[in-house]
Amino acid sequence: MIEEASSADLEIVEQQLGRPPRGVAGVAWRCPCGKPGVVATHPRLDNGTPFPTTYYLTCPRAVAACSTLEASGLMREMTERLADDEELAARYRAAHEAYLADRGRLGHVEEIDGISAGGMPDRVKCLHVLVGHALAAGPGVNPFGDEALERIGEFWSRPCLEG
Repeated sequence: MIEEASSADLEIVEQQLGRPPRGVAGVAWRCPCGKPGVVATHPRLDNGTPFPTTYYLTCPRAVAACSTLEASGLMREMTERLADDEELAARYRAAHEAYLADRGRLGHVEEIDGISAGGMPDRVKCLHVLVGHALAAGPGVNPFGDEALERIGEFWSRPCLEG
């Protein structure tokens, strides 16, 4: 469920990102401290650019943890598992379809029709996107997002940025 972003939320997201957020449709997941951690974005930015990333991870602690996992080579390992595990591949394809359906509720953009994000459904390209999707959609929707979250642990237990 996407919650309307208040002006205070948008200020926090700008602080988290270090730049003004673009195309925010609302807050898709809040940290237990109450701050936005994932924002949903419109599929077309205000300048007309198609934007396939519906769930944008903003929490700096989660972003850093995903970057660490990416640097470890985890994405390559996950992609290799897709070729060997039909059930996992089917679940990942379902995550792709769920992502497309979520974006479709925000609008349709022909240029990105059928394209989700994070490499779905054939490879793992960006853990930030998959974790953002897993947080926004909840457990059981994105298997690699869930797996990355499990590896990261309760990142929200560390102190949040002030503001």
